[in-house]
Order: sequence, then structure tokens, then C-alpha cells
Amino acid sequence: MENLRIPGPTPCPPEVLQAMARPMINHRGPEFAKILFNVTDMLKQLFQTKTDVYILTGSGTGGLEAAVVNTLSPGDKVLSVSIGFFGDRFGEIAHIYGAEVTSLTFEPGKAANPGEIGKALKADPKIKAVLVTHNETSTGVTNDLEAISKVVRESGKLFLVDAISSLGSIPLPVDEWGCDVAVTASQKGWMVPPGLAMVNVSPKAWQAYASARMPRNYWDFGKAKSYLEKGQTPWTPAVSIFFALEVALAMMLKEGLTNIFARHARVGKAARDGVKSLGLSVFADERYASNTVTSVATPPTVDTKKLLKLMREEHKVVLAGGQGALEGKMFRIGHLGLVTEGDIKAVISALKVALPQAGFTPK
Repeated sequence: MENLRIPGPTPCPPEVLQAMARPMINHRGPEFAKILFNVTDMLKQLFQTKTDVYILTGSGTGGLEAAVVNTLSPGDKVLSVSIGFFGDRFGEIAHIYGAEVTSLTFEPGKAANPGEIGKALKADPKIKAVLVTHNETSTGVTNDLEAISKVVRESGKLFLVDAISSLGSIPLPVDEWGCDVAVTASQKGWMVPPGLAMVNVSPKAWQAYASARMPRNYWDFGKAKSYLEKGQTPWTPAVSIFFALEVALAMMLKEGLTNIFARHARVGKAARDGVKSLGLSVFADERYASNTVTSVATPPTVDTKKLLKLMREEHKVVLAGGQGALEGKMFRIGHLGLVTEGDIKAVISALKVALPQAGFTPK
């Protein structure tokens, strides 16, 4: 059995996989309505929100597109804060739909500076929304979203958050931090296969929705709202993934958010300490190192592709490589959702054997 240690899709508990084997049901009938109301209520608890929450059939990127098209109009000015590959993607979505995007980009491996965000907002009072990635899996960095949220709230701007790889794994109290739309996805910390995006929509976001003029149909929050009121989704949902989600959310509530966050913190530390014990360096600024994915700088003598192949084929450990400009320069260990210190110990043990075979000579 493979030790799947990428930032997503993540391993699923047996109970979750078993739930997907249930026979199909009428997605317009009372049985599905019961499931939809139940999972929505559980998600609100785990989002720590009293705002509206909707479950959309699609990927996390679809959720980001929904955040943009439901709150903005062509020509609106937005500040896109990026610390990596997925931050760039969020800004690109806004650009494609006609927003006037100001990009505030930080060095890969570094976190966004809240002070710089504040300066950018003061420099252009016409900016309507701020796009931020909470946890950047391409670099293994978690932004100080609480500090960023204070700056955004003081400016009165809309706060649209990519929380795909953070919500449900590391602290993000959606209401307390003023997230107008926070997006996550089923295949990350939620321990469910890919197929669902989950979003919250604040009252301020609904005000923006009323005047937003970007094209929207499949991702229309208004449709999601009206259909949820009768226990349905606007379009055919991924029914089997809903079965799985109901089981996974119940498991998470039983463990409790405090315990979930503490477990991820322990596992994240174990991963960072483990790679350093091998003579490797963590790619991310460790002050902001993620507890859901650890990025490891590849030593100059190591062939990253060979290392990943050795890990996969000889040790049954699946790791992720670098993305975009970072391809070949790093590899990543995912540790979110269904994960324990034992899983990380197995990764480190396998790396100890595979690294020398891929060209690594410890100092």
C-alpha cells in the first residue's frame, strides 16, 4: 500500500471510501436533502462561521472562480497577493474575467508582508477586493492571515481567501478574521476524494454579489442559495462524494478542531525536523512554514525526478515535486487530513535510503 504524501488528493479513511459504495439516490429527493442540510451544518461548525456555506461540485479552482465572478465586475480593481503558484492562479482568474489586477508578489518561500499590503491599498483607494492564498502548497508557506485580515478590514475591502489547503487543518476562524469568501476543497484536509469545493459567503459578499457583473451561471451563488433552501443543488451534484463528506465531517467533529490543529502542528514539526536530521534544508521561511505541506530544497547534487521515482517505486512513498519555476529545485511532503507522526517517520526513513541513490552526499 502506498504512503500517499502529496498536498492533495490526500488519503481517505476506510469508512469514507466505504460510504462511496452506497447505491445512487435521487439528488432531488428527501434523502439527499437530509445529507445536504447535515453536511452544510457540519461545515459551518468547522469553518467557524455563521455566514452562508455552499458546496459546489467542482475543483478548488472552480471555487476560486466562483469567489471572483460572484463579487466583482469587469474593470473592478483588485489586489492580488501572491507568494507562489496558486496565488498567481487566483490573480489570473480575476484578470481573465476582466478585473484590473494589481499584483503584489513576494519571493518564493517567503510570506506576504501585511505592511506592504496596507501600503498597496493606500496607494490605490479604488481597489475593491484583496485576493490572498492562506496556505501556499507550492512553497510550503502559511501566510499570517490574521494580520493580513486586519489590514484588509481596516481598508474596507472585500477579502477573498484561497483556503483550499488550510481550512479544516490549521486555524482559520472565518468570521473572526473577516473572510468574505473563503474557498476550500474536498481532497485536502477533509479526507475526501476530489470533486467538491466548499465556500462561505458573508453578508458583505452578498452586497457585492448584488452589483457584480462578471459572467456567471454554473458558479452562481444566488442559484446555490435558492436551491439549498429546498435541499438541492442547482446542478447534478457529485452524489458519492457527498456520501463520503458526511462521514468525514462527522469524524472531524468527533476529533475536534483543537485536536485536529494540534495534530497537524505536531506532524508538521516532525516533517521539518526529520528532513533537517538528514542534512536537508526546508525551502520555506520556517517562521511561516506550513503544517500541511513541507517544502524541501533539493541539494545541487540530487536529481529530484530520480529521487521521487525511487521513493515511489522502491519505497511506496509518493511525494510531490516543485511547480512552475521551482520544478527540479525542491520536493514536497504533504501532511494534511488523514496523517500521523508515524506516516512522516516512514517518509524520513525512506528518504534516508533513497537520497544517496539520487546523488546526495551529507556534509
